[in-house]
Amino acid sequence: MSISSAIKSIQDIMRKDAGVDGDAQRLGQMSWLLFLKVFDAQEEELELELDDYREPIPEQFLWRNWAADNQGITGEELLDFVNDELFPQLKNLTAPIDKNPRGYVVKEAFSDAFNYMKNGTLLRQVINKLNEIDFTDSKERHLFGDLYEQILKDLQSAGNAGEFYTPRAITKFIVAVTDPKLGESIMDPACGTGGFLACAFDHVKTNYVKSGEDHKTLQQQIFGVEKKQLPHLLCTTNMMLHGIEVPVQIKHGNTLNKPLSSWDDQVDVIITNPPFGGTEEDGIEKNFPSEMQTRETADLFLQLIIELLAEPSAGKEGGRAAVVLPDGTLFGEGVKTKIKKLLTEECNLHTIVRLPNGVFNPYTGIKTNILFFTKGQPTKDVWFYEHPYPAGVKNYNKTKPMKFEEFATELSWWGVEADGFASRVENEQAWKVSIDDIIARNYNLDIKNPHVGDVVSHDPQELLQDYAKQQADIQALRDQLKGILSAALSPKDSAGEAK
Repeated sequence: MSISSAIKSIQDIMRKDAGVDGDAQRLGQMSWLLFLKVFDAQEEELELELDDYREPIPEQFLWRNWAADNQGITGEELLDFVNDELFPQLKNLTAPIDKNPRGYVVKEAFSDAFNYMKNGTLLRQVINKLNEIDFTDSKERHLFGDLYEQILKDLQSAGNAGEFYTPRAITKFIVAVTDPKLGESIMDPACGTGGFLACAFDHVKTNYVKSGEDHKTLQQQIFGVEKKQLPHLLCTTNMMLHGIEVPVQIKHGNTLNKPLSSWDDQVDVIITNPPFGGTEEDGIEKNFPSEMQTRETADLFLQLIIELLAEPSAGKEGGRAAVVLPDGTLFGEGVKTKIKKLLTEECNLHTIVRLPNGVFNPYTGIKTNILFFTKGQPTKDVWFYEHPYPAGVKNYNKTKPMKFEEFATELSWWGVEADGFASRVENEQAWKVSIDDIIARNYNLDIKNPHVGDVVSHDPQELLQDYAKQQADIQALRDQLKGILSAALSPKDSAGEAK
């Protein structure tokens, strides 16, 4: 049976179980099972490679010893083993990160995992289907890596569990132009299921890894943090599928839950699509400077990224970043203006790629942009590139997603940052705006393509965004007038001076 057929069969079996409610739980259930099977496949390889091999978890919990035999335990016996032995033991595993890093990865992966299935016979059927996939076969493992991303795309409710899936076309384009190299630290501070990190790993492996030592170096240069349990488990499994044996650098936590001033990390490359449109829990904003405090997640992440990027040093340029952000960041005022001022003063915001509507369908219709910047030099000019729909396409959807080939014109136009992108020229999609003009606009980066006339849009999502922008402008004007009136009507002292 093909891998895709096996996965479809697993989903169909889970639908029969009373304990599994909806796509998100099916994905959660499949994830910890996949993790243990992939983990055991790696263990078999390590046993052959290492002379001093030691099992990182008790041997009875390795997949081969309780799940691999299709005629093995089933029904209530299987449920009792999973619920009363497997989960408690792995959640409470004694595995220091320095002495047993792979055991530590297992403990972290199971910290908030849960067995939803209540029917042990159905659980055995699911396990037997997974046994049809051979993760020790490199070709099959690579094929499953592709299918793994398709699973995440198909399960729309995964967006509720761990934000939404970033189309592979965007991750490949971002990685291609940021060009992470061997030895450079590569980070996604809101890594979700690991799409950016997996793509970066493959890019470095394909272009720069030439030896076994190079591969060891690559293993150590990928870093990610994910707040939610399910995407963290998916990301850890994704990293193992791509060849990272000990993905201890994939942390389970909230990157924002730490004072900005306490970060000592210096990161060479940050590539990310941080959550936007949401707000952080009370108190998180206190980790940021008082004048920059907000509860809007995307704004906090942008500040964090600026802080984390490496400063230029002798013979080495500053860290570089590519960040997917909504239109609201571009035209927003208040704290958003202060953050954009900080960004353009501390970094060279050299390029903004404006993406069309529908890129993130079906998860959201919000219009988005990719901001590219490098730490260490202030911005002089910002290049804008408006990515057009391909011929014959009016919107993207689940069956007609964005394709990497669409970025061919951007890639040929891109040029080299070291020479100030001297080869770039303005065209129907590209235009340049000086920092003086941006300052005059009060750092409003929502700059329309000057080569295209005004187009009347009847797209509901665009109309809603325009309305939201108008309301924000009106509120800003009200606040300004309120401040003027408050100052004019303030109490006077006996000398007639304002108190």
